[in-house]
Amino acid sequence: MNFLQQPPRFLFFTGKGGVGKTSIACATALQLAEAGKRVLLVSTDPASNIGQVFDVVIGNHITAVPRVPNLSALEIDPEAAAQSYRDRLVGPVRGVLPDAVVRSIEEQLSGACTTEIAAFDEFTGLLVDSAQTAAFHHVIFDTAPTGHTIRLLQLPGAWSGFLESGKGDASCLGPLAGLEKNRSQYAAAVKALADPSSTRLVLVARAQRSALREAERTRSELGNLGFARQYLVINGVYPQSGIAGDELAQALVNREQGALAQMPAGLAALPRDLIALKPFNLVGLESLRMLFRDVPGFVLSAPMATPAPAVSGTQSLAALVEQIAADGHGLVMVMGKGGVGKTTLAAAIAVSLAKRGMPVYLTTSDPAAHLAATLEGTVDHLDVSRIDPHAESERYRQHVLQTKGAKLDAAGRALLEEDLRSPCTEEIAVFQAFSRIIREAGRKFVVMDTAPTGHTLLLLDATGAYHRDVVRQMDASGLHYTTPMMQLQDPQQTKVLIVTLPETTPVLEAAVLQRDLRRAGIEPWAWIINASLSAAAPRAPLLVQRAANEAGHIDVVVRQHASRTALVALQRQEPVGLERLLDLAGNPARPAPAAP
Repeated sequence: MNFLQQPPRFLFFTGKGGVGKTSIACATALQLAEAGKRVLLVSTDPASNIGQVFDVVIGNHITAVPRVPNLSALEIDPEAAAQSYRDRLVGPVRGVLPDAVVRSIEEQLSGACTTEIAAFDEFTGLLVDSAQTAAFHHVIFDTAPTGHTIRLLQLPGAWSGFLESGKGDASCLGPLAGLEKNRSQYAAAVKALADPSSTRLVLVARAQRSALREAERTRSELGNLGFARQYLVINGVYPQSGIAGDELAQALVNREQGALAQMPAGLAALPRDLIALKPFNLVGLESLRMLFRDVPGFVLSAPMATPAPAVSGTQSLAALVEQIAADGHGLVMVMGKGGVGKTTLAAAIAVSLAKRGMPVYLTTSDPAAHLAATLEGTVDHLDVSRIDPHAESERYRQHVLQTKGAKLDAAGRALLEEDLRSPCTEEIAVFQAFSRIIREAGRKFVVMDTAPTGHTLLLLDATGAYHRDVVRQMDASGLHYTTPMMQLQDPQQTKVLIVTLPETTPVLEAAVLQRDLRRAGIEPWAWIINASLSAAAPRAPLLVQRAANEAGHIDVVVRQHASRTALVALQRQEPVGLERLLDLAGNPARPAPAAP
């Protein structure tokens, strides 16, 4: 493995949910420990399962792993850290400031920014001259800080009082207001992260076009922040020896090889390792030892029956679209983490609705070429647009500078400009662009891909944005009114579809998204479990075993999270082009496929 050659003291594994960061971090820690190095494995993942992997209870303290000499582990609980962080900020002002102001502060501290910053606050000591880590040769981090977090920590400290005085605009800078430690300590931590002699950043991805695009964005963002020395690990690559005459397995190999051949140039230039897909769950020492080993011609110890594609409590995507079409118009928001297939499913739903002769407006904030490549054609009654996040962010920045900024002195304006370069500015700007489109849903279907997160909605609602201004003014007038936020909260007007994959991390991340949406007063209408092997009826032994592993995740979604669930099979061919999209979501010109 290239990324394990002459490893520095700190190893960070980063990548989107579900690509296998935790498994690779655990296997790395095990290999180094068994080579005689003293290793500390640190997780900052809210859904950390390193304790399950090693079959030992691990908490927010350094714990020796009994069966592995030289290995200890630590699980930083970001949610607990964030709650403690909020309490430190909000406690002193309770009973002093008006309740409405306190609630606004709590909401601004309720999102992902606060969790990231609080977690960073916790493990900074592990990076900078820490007595905790002095005894270890290597410290391995599962779930590294994102470029988003690092960008926030690089902002100047002077904005704290500036924002408190109300001169700043809605942003995610508020969570940083409680950092009472010397900022030089954070600067030292960021410097340590960027030093290739002490730190190695490992990007983890899958051999899929969408996952590689996500990895390239991460590479570019971190590179722009000074993290030039990065490594790439492509996990779960299907072994050509495991095809076993299965057309689905052959199609997967072809798709993966095509994605690798078209890898973005920036990623292709990085030192690269490929890890073969394994049929077993990566729990226990023997499984971890096998992760970095290729096992040609692997055969299951006992033959397994092909799992039935029918899963209790689920329906087909075509059946879900039929229910959406019955309303005649409305807003359909397709939400989920990167790499789960939101763009493809949004396009499939929009095309299927348009084929019924209904007017449909499909909009996205993803790159236009991606959506155009997915559709590969036009359909009557379907209009497609793209919201350019960069253009919308610049428009939003200019508007704020021309309004609030016009009354500031040079120093205040400089701080406001810095505030507006925060990562959340783009989220807010894109939401405002979406809001301009929402009104169209009263007379046609509007299908939105890459919708704003629940945190963005809470932030906007909590900072005196349009919704609260209208509510205050219109309640006094007695007139009927509807704001974009009210429309999103109305299940008669808006259907939110959460997309996930039948794997541990994507399901956990989707559940967190649903929780955030509910806090914003938005109830998801359905979940879509995408790319399911169990619905594709594979025959190759490796895929059969992987399909069997999905059952528990699907059951959790059906029984614990979703009011209705659609199950979409992993497709043999990339679902690109109008015909394949219609096959996915149901072509009303021919009988829809039966619900699985």
